[in-house]
Amino acid sequence: MNRIPKLPKFTTGRMNWNDFKSKLLLRYTLSYILIFLIPLTGVTVLAYNSAIASLRSEIEQSNVNQLNQVRMTIDSRMAELQDIAGRITYDEHLTHYMARHPYYSREAINALANYKANSQILDDLFLYFRGDPVIYSSTGHANLEVVFNQKYKFSKWSPEELRRDLNEVTHPLMRPAEAVSVNSRQESVLSLMIPIKPNDPYPYATVIYLMEESKLTGVMDSILNNYSGNSYIFDDKGQILTSNSHGAAIPADELKKLIALGPGIHSQTLNDEQQSVVAVQSEENGWTYMTTMPSSQFFSRIVHVQTLILIVFAAVALTGVTAAILLARRQYHPIHDLLEFARVKTGAKSPDTFKSGGEWEWIRQTIHDFSVRIDIQEPYVRNHFLLTLLKHGNPDDEGMDSIIRSMGLQSPQMRSSYFVMLLTWDEFPAASKSDLDRRMIYKMFSDLELPELKAHVYGIEFSPSDPFALIVSIAEDEDAALHERIQNTVDTVRARVVESFFLHPSIGVGTPYGSLGEINQSFIEAATALEFRMLGGQGSITFFENLTSSSTEAFWISKKSLLKLEQSLKQGNESVAVQMIDSIIADIRNQPVSAALLRCICFDLLNSLLKIASESGMTGVIRDIPRFTSFETLEELENTLEMLAMQICAQVERKAEQQQNSLVDDIVSYVDRQFADYTLSLEQLALKFSISTSYLSRCFKEKTGSTFSQYIWHLRMNEVIRLLLTTDDPLKDIIEQVGYLDTPNFIRKFKKETGCTPGQYRKLYADTYLHTDHTISGSAHSGTK
Repeated sequence: MNRIPKLPKFTTGRMNWNDFKSKLLLRYTLSYILIFLIPLTGVTVLAYNSAIASLRSEIEQSNVNQLNQVRMTIDSRMAELQDIAGRITYDEHLTHYMARHPYYSREAINALANYKANSQILDDLFLYFRGDPVIYSSTGHANLEVVFNQKYKFSKWSPEELRRDLNEVTHPLMRPAEAVSVNSRQESVLSLMIPIKPNDPYPYATVIYLMEESKLTGVMDSILNNYSGNSYIFDDKGQILTSNSHGAAIPADELKKLIALGPGIHSQTLNDEQQSVVAVQSEENGWTYMTTMPSSQFFSRIVHVQTLILIVFAAVALTGVTAAILLARRQYHPIHDLLEFARVKTGAKSPDTFKSGGEWEWIRQTIHDFSVRIDIQEPYVRNHFLLTLLKHGNPDDEGMDSIIRSMGLQSPQMRSSYFVMLLTWDEFPAASKSDLDRRMIYKMFSDLELPELKAHVYGIEFSPSDPFALIVSIAEDEDAALHERIQNTVDTVRARVVESFFLHPSIGVGTPYGSLGEINQSFIEAATALEFRMLGGQGSITFFENLTSSSTEAFWISKKSLLKLEQSLKQGNESVAVQMIDSIIADIRNQPVSAALLRCICFDLLNSLLKIASESGMTGVIRDIPRFTSFETLEELENTLEMLAMQICAQVERKAEQQQNSLVDDIVSYVDRQFADYTLSLEQLALKFSISTSYLSRCFKEKTGSTFSQYIWHLRMNEVIRLLLTTDDPLKDIIEQVGYLDTPNFIRKFKKETGCTPGQYRKLYADTYLHTDHTISGSAHSGTK
């Protein structure tokens, strides 16, 4: 086989930035810096925005909670006033008669004083009986005109409007805060009028409460605590009852935007500044409590986070740029060596000659001629190619012919014959020895040359349950009979297996062919011969040509042809099966026999296929026998048999796949039962089930979706969780019970996956588990699988 020439070694000193006078190194450096800085910048911006959003959300949610507390507090105060009005209604000392009585009027005044004292926000309380010129308070009674013209003089509520409201109001009425002259002193006062009886369509009196605005805003300030912004209370009609500003006040025309907002968190532009607006609504009276805060305050609070992020960004960026420069120079070293190799191979006199096509063009051009040879020397590709030859012969493809010549399978100087040998050994040694022997035999015969016999052997590995195949190329020699040289080659191969591994293989040998296109025929024949090894006994060599033939072969189908057809069907080799059917039908056409005997011969061929179909599990063929036997011409029979052969091969392929799945199911089931065994490993399973570790690893991942180690870890993890929640066993005992001997390492992995240690997990979830009707083990296993 051709070998890849080794690259020459070059001694390169310290590389300079100006090597080859190229900008490639600079481009590498800039590329690495950009690859590093772009994600870093993105992550930094994302972290910064996330910090701002998190802080903003935290502040806004805090405002929502505080506003809800304000709402509940003020709602409770308003509820107290409603309650006072209700109690006044049924107070026997505050009837119209008692209030006007010269003797009992003092008791009415005292009662009003007591009700006023029961509220923390009241500035004054009045009781007015409708149609009466007198109004009563906690300090006595006086003329209505005197009280509201001299003591309390409202700036926006005229005495006439006030008298009308006192006599006509039918529902509680809250007036927004307004300036009131109280004994010549200006105050901002809110007024609340409640008719009594409450909810009576014909009230007989009105209770009027006067409250200083500062008492309501004081409640809000005490709860909002160092709030920087504006706060408002709107009634159910959208009027501002009271407001408080800790910063720039919002103009009245901008407040219309706030009135239209519903409860929740909003972002609004007010007074040409972005504001965060938080609103909650009372279900008791429909009032809306609202705060506004400039969004710039969120950024001022994140200055320390911004500074920290910038410092970290600068440090990481500086480190990353330095690393990018070093990495770029390190990355350029192998390119430097490859360019020197290209210069030597192409005969370039000076590095300047590289500038015409660029470094990469020189590298591509130099290694182009070696790419095909490098590819075909990969073991997997080589084995796959040889398997293709065995299954389908040599297809008519120029690329395949090139590969065949490069491997030495076909020599242009001399003609060669090709045949297949299948090896198996019936001693069934220990699984570990068997697996080792297969790998050693494959290594010995993967590419073996026998110069004394002018033969070349190419080994092919199937799945662990299949025989070991050898393709033998033997050059034609006029001095020695081909059959004798084939016999010597087979004996030599057998002798090497016996001497090296003390195994006595049984060998099936196919017929030699002069073309690689027919090597699949020899493969089927070798498989047929191997099945007849019982004739020679254990460790025998069976040649397909030596299989006994019938004495009536002149009048019946060749037994060799039938055996070859049956073997191709058992192997699921559709191409060989169809070729054999075509060949047999062609032989039948040439038989000079009677029509009756011809039909019997055809039925003999049909019976062979029906037997294989039945053995492969195709029970439905019995129902189709009338269709199979209704042929009138050999062409009809040929078409029928070819269709049946294709169905049989497809069934064989499906059955082989099911057997593989069944084996993997057995392995997974065994792991589910034995996962607590600390000796359980991938190698142990491979030995137990007589398969290779690589084959087992691949099949296990395809079946479960997890690697073997991941699957074992989850099983043990789930069992530990179950034992933690259902038993009081010490943690160390539990970990040992599931087959994990390194307790500290297990605890670290457990914490990484769950966020807490096993002990903390037991404290957090033990009580919940005891009161929940489920089992952890069942759900854990189903989730893992």
